Amino acid sequence: MTGAPISDLLRKETPFIDVRSPVEFNRGSIPGAKNLPILTDSEREQVGKTYKNSGQKEAIALGTKLVSGSTKRFRVDSWIDFIEHVEDPWIFCWRGGLRSQIAQGWLKDRGFGIPKIKGGYKAMRAYCSDLLDHAPQQKSWFVLGGRTGSGKTILIENRPESINLEKLANHRGSAFGNKIDGQPTPINFENNLAISYLKHPSKVLLIEDEGRTIGRLALPNNWYHHMREVPLIIIETSFEERVQNILEEYVIDPLTSGQDPAVLETNYQNALYKIRKRLGSDRHSKISQVMKIGFQKNEHRPWIEHLLKLYYDPAYDYQLTKKIERVVFQGAASEINHFIDGLTKKIN
Repeated sequence: MTGAPISDLLRKETPFIDVRSPVEFNRGSIPGAKNLPILTDSEREQVGKTYKNSGQKEAIALGTKLVSGSTKRFRVDSWIDFIEHVEDPWIFCWRGGLRSQIAQGWLKDRGFGIPKIKGGYKAMRAYCSDLLDHAPQQKSWFVLGGRTGSGKTILIENRPESINLEKLANHRGSAFGNKIDGQPTPINFENNLAISYLKHPSKVLLIEDEGRTIGRLALPNNWYHHMREVPLIIIETSFEERVQNILEEYVIDPLTSGQDPAVLETNYQNALYKIRKRLGSDRHSKISQVMKIGFQKNEHRPWIEHLLKLYYDPAYDYQLTKKIERVVFQGAASEINHFIDGLTKKIN
């Protein structure tokens, strides 16, 4: 029961018990994993020091002493509660060694058999990294570009050939793209990306044109460099529609969801300040003032229009000149969907 392919377990979104300590889990884990540690951070530190100074036997003895009685019962109860609410769970620690073996034994004593991952989290992490490393050679990639607000993300979301990088990064990919609940850790972003790629159903891969980073998260180097080489599809949308798209996504949606307007304005003013050097002081001051008035009067189109005309559109025009030779199609969303349908039919 320890030899099931990692690819199968990850593809079917297997529920996992991650018995590593919270500090290990918080650095990164696998989607579907729940952290139910066999040792707390402080206990793990104590056991680790004992292992280093006195060897494995003494370390196991200390761990058994630290996790005994009601403490042990509570932790095993938490594993059992998880097992009883999911289908076909597995268990893992760092290398598939002592911690998961001991946890298996304690569960078996209570009448519950559960398989462990051979090689543990380390093996699953290595699998994900290898998958990302080889991804550029395995599919026909296309990158979707277009001006800010042109509806790239909407099109990406509605195409089965796509992977939504911004969704995985929990960031909208611009200076104003931070979300309230923050971004995943770099390791979790990469693991989620790998599993999204593992489950990707098409020989055509469509991803949105991104820079090296999405918020504070960096794309894998080989992905970023490959994205700079593959064919480019450009979505064309009117200026008025782009302003409306940004208004809805960046203002109406968060305010409707209950976000404090003052907090939202502060966030956007801070984001604007971060790009002041590229804007120039005069343009920064102008947009900042128009934004301030916009939040006071609940009239947001003017500052959005200024931001597009004075910052995003000139930057887009400059960047497009450097990759215009890669453009294989440009048009409205409906035309692009028709084009991709043809690609998929031909390549798949």
